[in-house]
Amino acid sequence: MKRRYLTKSRFKLALDCPTKLFYTRKSEYENQSETDSFLEGLAQGGFQVEELARMDHPAGIAILGKDYNYQLLADKTAELLKQENVTIFEPAFLIDGLFIRVDILEKKGNKIRLIEVKAKSINSNSHDSFINSKGNLSGGWDIYLYDIAFQKHVMHLCYPEWQITSYLKLVDKNAITTVDGLHQCFKVVADSQLRTGIEKREGLTKDDIGDPILCLLNVSAEVDLILKDNPIDTNSSFTETLAHFKKHYQEDIKLFTEIGAHCKGCEFQVRDLAEGYKSGFHECWREQLQLPDHKIDRPKVYNVWYNPVKNAIEEGRYFMDELTENDLNIRPEAGKMSRSERQWLQISKHQEDDATPYFDIENLRMELDSWKFPLNFIDFETTAVAIPFMAGMKPYEQIAFQFSHHIVYEDGRVVHHNEYLNTEIGVIPNFDFIRALRDSLSENKGSIFRYHNHENTIVNVIYNQLLKSKELDKQELLEFIESISHNTGKNAKSWCGERDMIDLQKTVVNYYYDPSTGGSNSIKAILPAVLGSSEYLQKKYQNKLTTIDLTSKNFDMDHVFCEMENGKPINPYKALPPLFDGWDNEKLEQVSESLTEIKDGGAALFAYAKLQFPDVPEIERAAIKKGLLRYCELDTLAMVMIYEYLREVCK
Repeated sequence: MKRRYLTKSRFKLALDCPTKLFYTRKSEYENQSETDSFLEGLAQGGFQVEELARMDHPAGIAILGKDYNYQLLADKTAELLKQENVTIFEPAFLIDGLFIRVDILEKKGNKIRLIEVKAKSINSNSHDSFINSKGNLSGGWDIYLYDIAFQKHVMHLCYPEWQITSYLKLVDKNAITTVDGLHQCFKVVADSQLRTGIEKREGLTKDDIGDPILCLLNVSAEVDLILKDNPIDTNSSFTETLAHFKKHYQEDIKLFTEIGAHCKGCEFQVRDLAEGYKSGFHECWREQLQLPDHKIDRPKVYNVWYNPVKNAIEEGRYFMDELTENDLNIRPEAGKMSRSERQWLQISKHQEDDATPYFDIENLRMELDSWKFPLNFIDFETTAVAIPFMAGMKPYEQIAFQFSHHIVYEDGRVVHHNEYLNTEIGVIPNFDFIRALRDSLSENKGSIFRYHNHENTIVNVIYNQLLKSKELDKQELLEFIESISHNTGKNAKSWCGERDMIDLQKTVVNYYYDPSTGGSNSIKAILPAVLGSSEYLQKKYQNKLTTIDLTSKNFDMDHVFCEMENGKPINPYKALPPLFDGWDNEKLEQVSESLTEIKDGGAALFAYAKLQFPDVPEIERAAIKKGLLRYCELDTLAMVMIYEYLREVCK
């Protein structure tokens, strides 16, 4: 068997779940995260941030190539390290079955600066330490700090005489970009020699990138705490934990990890076993529970909406059909389903094999009766990246570049009333966006609907941007935002507008549940559920646009929104062509939703970023814009369909 090396990525994988070491890098076990990690880096700007960090070291030398010949990479590094003073990007260290590559290494004699670069953001003004008052590592940062500790450990094995100081280089939330087009200076390309896959703009110098938007934090105390006390597992030392992982990985011996809630996000869980891959997830559950695959595939305790059952898994109850009412503290709430009632509804319908939807008809009818016609349904597309596109913006500051607006009239007419899209290079569209939204919504005084919190959050962001601006119509725009929203916790001023946007998702959560959603309330789950249940929607939307009372700005008049397959409606989102060749819209949506820095995104996030590069061919640019317009229109039409379904149920 080919010799195996415990690398940084495998070490971090083992920290998450030691059993995963057995499944990684084996072709028979599909790893769902391999494409996800690339897309996450692309969406969050991780690759670009790494290259931006390197700009602080003009004399730095990169170890080129993505070669898996670890010895060759280590030899190249060792040759450069013979210099008294040198800065190296991606230096490689190989010793005793351990292999690492360091983001940035500065060497001045025996004094070494180990710099790990991350696209994660931090408030540099208020940060003091990642060690909390109890002497433990702050939540969420431990995985990054253990990564650095592993690197320092390996480097010390190679060069015991070195004095190593450890650093994290992070995105500074307080920084303001002082040059236009900074993001576009770092382009993702397919044929780069660099591991980051980034091509810098030709001739780019440190002077070209303006004031720094990254900050350097000394984490030596945190790293020393890990190497000394190993806070993740105080029963063994850091070196013992490392040796344990290395031995089992090298000898291909599976480590035992108890199954539990942490299995929910397992990247070795294959959904369709018929595809020929093995599922590490199923193997773990089979071995520990002695169950066949079809019984393992039952809904789990951790699939309950909001995961309320803390003790069941500890007691050895892993499946939803093992739960009872005693596991929930069911507390009714006046005028709607409470969270605990909805959780028990999900559990009981599964246990009773009841696939029928549930409605709190009386309260739902009262809710619908409170709405004022015409009804306005809006959806925003936004982006937030680590390295801003335009000067004057902070890292991860929101850009609102698109909206769609559908209107439903009291007589049932549905009109795609308006839309906005601005992907112009070098332009911050937020103020024009809010003007266009004002003009569109001011044409009537009816209720306004969003789906979940995103739209309210974004108009609050633009509100704060306006406060600092010198726009001539600033006061008018502020008053408009106040009229259609309520303030978030980040605003000192308190308000709740007379047309405060109604959250359609809350309507769903409060009065409706369909078992086919699996507890999810996202619009991507609710739309196929209502289409599958509603004869009214199926009958209406199986017709071409020419034959129903519906207008569209982006779909041909012979388009059908509800195509059927084997007697069941096809999810309209799946019928949309992908925005990018080779990438499924749903996959892009899942990846962007998982990013803590971005919080909301989707395929549109990737599309906007691509359109900011001037060398995108015009034919491709036009195709992406057309895809964006269709996607956003479908978002507001989906809200209309959900409303129509609830209306028909109440009749």
